Amino acid sequence: MVDRSQMMRGTLEGCIIKIICLEETYGYDIVSRLKQYGFIDAKEGTIYPLLVRLEKKKLITYKYKESPLGPKRKHYYLTDSGHAFLEEFRQVWNDVRDSVDKIMEGEIK
Repeated sequence: MVDRSQMMRGTLEGCIIKIICLEETYGYDIVSRLKQYGFIDAKEGTIYPLLVRLEKKKLITYKYKESPLGPKRKHYYLTDSGHAFLEEFRQVWNDVRDSVDKIMEGEIK
């Protein structure tokens, strides 16, 4: 049986970076967006540690903003390194996707 969550986990960093690139956002919103895009197994317990890891890698940073529903929220945005990572991720993803597609379609390089 194929482990969907394991397969998706490898792509989450790049997807999170892209979501943040589209607009400054906060953790719960990132989880919601991932679910809208089909990451049905996305949970806060998975995403928040990834956000911390991306912060430590200096790919994202944050600022606290007021929330209409309670305490201030961390709103994430990309650093210059985050933009560079996103471009590299896109290139690598395209290469991997193309290779898998060729194998699944029975094409020989």
